[in-house]
Amino acid sequence: MQKMDGQNYAPEGKPQPVCKQGECIVGVIGLDHGHIYGMCNGLSEAGADIAYVYDPDPKKMEAFVAKFPTAKVGLSKQELLENPSIQLVATAGIPCDRGPLGLEALDHGKDFFADKPPFTTQAQVDKARKKVAQTGRKWFVYYSERLHVESAVYAEKLLNEGAIGNIVSIRGWGPHRLAAPTRPAWFFEKEKYGGILVDIGSHQLEQILQFSGSEDAELVSSRVGNLYHPEYPGLEDFGDACFTASNGIPCYFCLDWFTPDGLGTWGDGRIFIVGTKGYIELRKYIDVAASKEGDHVILVNEKGEQHFRVGGKVGFPYFGRLIRDVLDRTETAMKQEHTFRAIELAIEAQTKAVRIR
Repeated sequence: MQKMDGQNYAPEGKPQPVCKQGECIVGVIGLDHGHIYGMCNGLSEAGADIAYVYDPDPKKMEAFVAKFPTAKVGLSKQELLENPSIQLVATAGIPCDRGPLGLEALDHGKDFFADKPPFTTQAQVDKARKKVAQTGRKWFVYYSERLHVESAVYAEKLLNEGAIGNIVSIRGWGPHRLAAPTRPAWFFEKEKYGGILVDIGSHQLEQILQFSGSEDAELVSSRVGNLYHPEYPGLEDFGDACFTASNGIPCYFCLDWFTPDGLGTWGDGRIFIVGTKGYIELRKYIDVAASKEGDHVILVNEKGEQHFRVGGKVGFPYFGRLIRDVLDRTETAMKQEHTFRAIELAIEAQTKAVRIR
């Protein structure tokens, strides 16, 4: 697994199939972001067949098939959309293109699994909501900073057990390594990636809703800026936002593209959850200067101090639930409104943000 480069970070877990071979067929359209490898790892480990792939770039398809040799190369997007055997279309295309592709997938009777951000504008969210209601199909999103992080999965267990009492506040820190020379041109075009609060902020909003146990949140304030990269005028290298969850919990997150080259991973992502009886800290990807391994859960409460190393011990239940939702027409992986509301709040924060410097 590539840990230094976030755009190619693709977690791997243990196979835990929830269906038989050939029961859940996946077609992949759009390989613009390396997250597609993490998405397909999770689906494959849960039993899905990564059966088809299409991208306009033959080299990207060649690299994908090297990792997923069961995937047959398609000649066009339309070929996959019209293939009756494909039940789920997965994409990590350019962010602004993910929403329109999802509409096409649903119109062709398929469920859809998009990398984050799934949309870049509110108009795209509105169209997706309407299409889901019309077709009865499902629109999943790869909010990987919770769904594909074992420490985050374990933290949810601790919260459900009441390990820190009632939640008082939630704070998230999402730094990323820029690695500008390796980035595609669209990465620096705001209309294509949506802005920093839409792009990587959508992770944080999803976690705020999940960890707070809220269905909604109210924006208090937000800021964005290009502080030290004038050579990339379309880039926002800093963003932060304050929200109040619908149950009154104050929440804050901060994002940036300033991870130093000396850090042993692409970003020191952390979550701090304070409760009435203690607090939880997630050191998701590294324990700086102590361990190169990720998935550290720090719990402090009335019983004392505990440090759980949960990497390789918890798994990623989201993917199995997603597959069963596709097959059983249930809603166990993530509520559809939660999926949409997380990105909707990110878009609102982006739209209303004060621009600094």
